[in-house]
Amino acid sequence: MLLLPHFLGSLAVVKAYVWPSPMLDALEAARWNQDGHNSALLATFIKPCNSDLVEGTNSGRADVADWVRTAYHDMATHNVADGTGGLDASIRFLEETSRSENPGTGFNNTLSEVRVVNDRYVSIADSLAVGTIIAIENCGGPEIAFRGGRIDAREPNTPGVPEPQQDLDSHIAAFARQGFTQTEMIKLVACGHSFGGVEHAPFPEIVPEINDPNNTLSVAHFDTTFTHFDNDVATEYMSGTTQNPLVVGSNDTTNSDKRIFGSDGNVTMKSFADSPELFASTCADMFARMLDTVPRGVELTEVITPLPVKPHNLILRLAGDTLKLAGEVRFWNMTADAQRTVFMLLDDHTGGTRNVTLTSSGVSTAVSGRYSAAWYTFAPRPSNALTFLSLDAIAGIKSLRFVVDHGKLEDQGGVGFAVQDGVVFSETSCYTSQHPPYKWRLDVAVRNGLDPSRVFLVQLGAEDSVERQIIVETDIPRPTQPIAANANYSIWSIEMTDDNSYFVGAEVDGVKFSGNDASGAADLSPCAV
Repeated sequence: MLLLPHFLGSLAVVKAYVWPSPMLDALEAARWNQDGHNSALLATFIKPCNSDLVEGTNSGRADVADWVRTAYHDMATHNVADGTGGLDASIRFLEETSRSENPGTGFNNTLSEVRVVNDRYVSIADSLAVGTIIAIENCGGPEIAFRGGRIDAREPNTPGVPEPQQDLDSHIAAFARQGFTQTEMIKLVACGHSFGGVEHAPFPEIVPEINDPNNTLSVAHFDTTFTHFDNDVATEYMSGTTQNPLVVGSNDTTNSDKRIFGSDGNVTMKSFADSPELFASTCADMFARMLDTVPRGVELTEVITPLPVKPHNLILRLAGDTLKLAGEVRFWNMTADAQRTVFMLLDDHTGGTRNVTLTSSGVSTAVSGRYSAAWYTFAPRPSNALTFLSLDAIAGIKSLRFVVDHGKLEDQGGVGFAVQDGVVFSETSCYTSQHPPYKWRLDVAVRNGLDPSRVFLVQLGAEDSVERQIIVETDIPRPTQPIAANANYSIWSIEMTDDNSYFVGAEVDGVKFSGNDASGAADLSPCAV
């Protein structure tokens, strides 16, 4: 058994995104499958923008502000001189959240939502980054560039978050250590403070009890539209009508926004007040800079944009002489149309091509409805049950192509959408006991002629001692005598005594791959007696 950190493959900068690419596929889905069909789980924690999933709608807090604050406080430990700190999810450690620079419950509330997302290719830090982007965008904010590949910290970082009672020179120095100039400090603080406010409990010296049933946590807001992104934080500041507790608080010692905003003679804040467009575009850049501030040695991907055409959740299983294929395809920037016809071309190992007419399965949107995508399923799904296309196992499948309304052939510039049918689960897998002591057998069908150096299981949802997703690989022993499944596949088997679920993977010529199909004892039929 091997235990590998899931992020080992993320150190290389990816220049071209061609499907399939497991890490980029997962990151792209988290970023762009936001609402509606096949929506990413993170998106469900954001709406409505005045919600507080933990404390309630009338708390005076909003989850969007907590996302922004958590991301900044996580990043703020960065030191450009030695390359330590940055957005690496170290804020999840109790040692960090217990510091005086990190008061309040917002960090743990946000992290409880991040932890629900369980993906072998997406780190906690990447989930925090993309969740922050989704929160900002879905609450009126600008579209923000997202790069992936962040690596989760193994231990807390050193302190470094600025605090309200510090003087201006201390704030300038803190932001400089993080990699931001004085002007960029003004911009980032103003952008972040378009949301939220200061809560009484962690900051009683700044905010008194408000005693408002619609603001049960006594939060003094930075502007009058604290759940929605706009430039009111600047317009109200420049007009002298602001109620920002860090500008007009009774204790001038903690009026840090007043000192920061005015540190350039209000030039930046005036430009923001004069132009909501400038404010939005500047904040898009500053939020991206904040989220892309990572420890030295971590190389992020290129900006992840949505693939125009993308297969999703392909599942292949062997059932006797039949390969069973399930899956969907997403067409970006496409709306629903009952008259549209979508064809899928399946190219096989014999040089043949099968033409299948696909069925509409749903529509999704992203960036608060600014984009839409239409989804089509390979086989209709009555009552949401998983259904399969039946393929000849001898011919198998090599790649997919798509055509919409007899128009352009979608094949990724001629390379097609490659499908791996060399190593798949066999439906001869079965269980003897689904309860302790567990006993079940996983059968894996290996295509003759593939000659893998290894066939292995990948445990779903495995974590190390500090919550980082890891890939746990369990080798399946090579059979001493081939066990024929049919004319083109042989069976490799392994006996299991746990209640985990697994993906199947293989290594061929030094290259690893694994599928999307997860299997565990609970999914299987009883073994024949």
